[in-house]
Amino acid sequence: MAEIDKQNIAWRPSEDLVRDSNLTHFLKFLGVADFDALVKLADKDPDRYWDRVIEFNDYRFIRPYSNVRDTTRGAASVDWCQGGTTNLVLNCLDKWRDTRTYEKTAVIYEDEAGAKGTLSYRELDHDVCRLAGGLRSLGLGRNDVIGIYLPTSPEAMVAFLAIAKIGAIVLPMFSGFGPDAIAIRVKDANAKAIVTVDGTWRRGQPKPMKPVIDEVASICPCLEHVILRIRTGSDVSMMAGRDHDWDHLIANMPTDAPTEEMRSTDPMLLAYTSGTTGKPKGVVHDHVGFANKVGLDMCILMDLRAADRFMWMSDMGWLVGPLTITASCLQGATVVLVEGAPNAPEQDRFWRIISEHRVSYLGVAPTIIRTMMPYGADQLLPYDLSCLRVFASSGEAWTPEAWNWLFENVGKSKLPILNMSGGTELVDILTCTVIHPIKPCSFSIAVPGMNAGIYDDEGAELAAGQVGELVVRSPCLGMTRSLWNDEERYIDSYWSKYPGVWHHGDFASRDRDGFWYIHGRSDDVMKIGGKRISPSEIEALVLRSDKIVEAAAVGSKDTQKGQKIVCACVLAPGVEGSEILADEVRSTVELGLGRAFRPKEIV
Repeated sequence: MAEIDKQNIAWRPSEDLVRDSNLTHFLKFLGVADFDALVKLADKDPDRYWDRVIEFNDYRFIRPYSNVRDTTRGAASVDWCQGGTTNLVLNCLDKWRDTRTYEKTAVIYEDEAGAKGTLSYRELDHDVCRLAGGLRSLGLGRNDVIGIYLPTSPEAMVAFLAIAKIGAIVLPMFSGFGPDAIAIRVKDANAKAIVTVDGTWRRGQPKPMKPVIDEVASICPCLEHVILRIRTGSDVSMMAGRDHDWDHLIANMPTDAPTEEMRSTDPMLLAYTSGTTGKPKGVVHDHVGFANKVGLDMCILMDLRAADRFMWMSDMGWLVGPLTITASCLQGATVVLVEGAPNAPEQDRFWRIISEHRVSYLGVAPTIIRTMMPYGADQLLPYDLSCLRVFASSGEAWTPEAWNWLFENVGKSKLPILNMSGGTELVDILTCTVIHPIKPCSFSIAVPGMNAGIYDDEGAELAAGQVGELVVRSPCLGMTRSLWNDEERYIDSYWSKYPGVWHHGDFASRDRDGFWYIHGRSDDVMKIGGKRISPSEIEALVLRSDKIVEAAAVGSKDTQKGQKIVCACVLAPGVEGSEILADEVRSTVELGLGRAFRPKEIV
């Protein structure tokens, strides 16, 4: 914390950027003088604030809601947009019909094998309608859970929107999962169908996916249908009655299918996130909350615009996948979908794609930057990256070295890195904007309307410089109202530590200038001989070495001290593991944190 506190502001917005930003337009829309006035309004009059967020997002309803929120059941169970009916797809696709956006490019895609293409909003809408018709022909519809086990591809986007369109519930699953992980989620969700492909490519190697689903289906009797898109041409088995070829299923379907009218609180997305113990937690998002929170976080605060080309190399199985699709379609922007690895088949693939497809809004995880750093800044020289205007980042903590490498070498010390932190359960809590200064590795603001704070174990607010539990004191639109079929676990996980206050499970702090920092998960804390340490603090030190691109620190049982520290490291390309390197890692951690936290094992 002390090292980060000493850092000066690295980026300040220009007057033109502030003037033209979505956030400035939102302030004018609300009739408030500045951002501080916005925060005060959100805290004092949340009904007016959230009502105006929905209006500014141009989020449309079939039947208007009568009350933006009902808190009579308490903070943990707020009902939003009472009486209203709508559908995510009404606001992501249908509203663009009969507008200029309908002929605009909605999707640019490229896979690792070299295939490229585009879809306009019209073509995307037609594909979504045809798949929606195909799903309905199988008897699938309202409130049925349908899984997505797909790589980052147009099929993933079409399936996500088609499932929502028919009023079913999207169950996204990481394309790298094996059968056990998928089966746990399918069984818990009681999923009736899965959309998948025969396979994909990863680092030049074919990765079969249909055989994984065959194994899942054999142990999940709830799974009645598998919709299969042939992409790699690999041999797959097809079970009559259960397996359906995507192309055959949609062949005679109309390009103008009806969008199901759903209540505001009807589930739309079931996203599983890891718990500290037991099975994964099924986070439930509805047709109003998720989209409008994404609209607030990504479009209003983080300035995603209709003119942007938005790329974020993630997976549909993590929240970033649905977030990217939803934010882009809400704005009428263009999403760039990239299948495969950032540095394969060529090591500079990431930069070539950005340059070739003129990406303006780049979502990037720190891991990708740490992966690219060992190749040096010269890898950037062949490419025109002047198209970039904003970096967004989430998912893990930055190290100062990686943050500065991106800022200085790719952004030329001119582009903002909009760091965001929250979770599957409620999208962002902390973020950056294009109207606020930015310090390396920090978050400029807490999202208005959430009243975030930092508590000690007794629930007292902590002063600047003190590390404590990140909390949300005001329920927000987009906050999950429960866990799938597990209300007791929902209350215990988020609402029991501080009654009436959301306990997020992250350690956080604020510096003297009001900038926020995340210090890792509070429930991952290790205790070494009675001394507490967060894994992220150790990992940040390990990742200072340019020989290591990924690191994970875990506590392992130790008979003397209760726990010992074990560090798992992924080496940079061309680096060989050795005891000398392991000792370097141990010494770096010891130097940074003290001998008590010297790792016992490096693997």
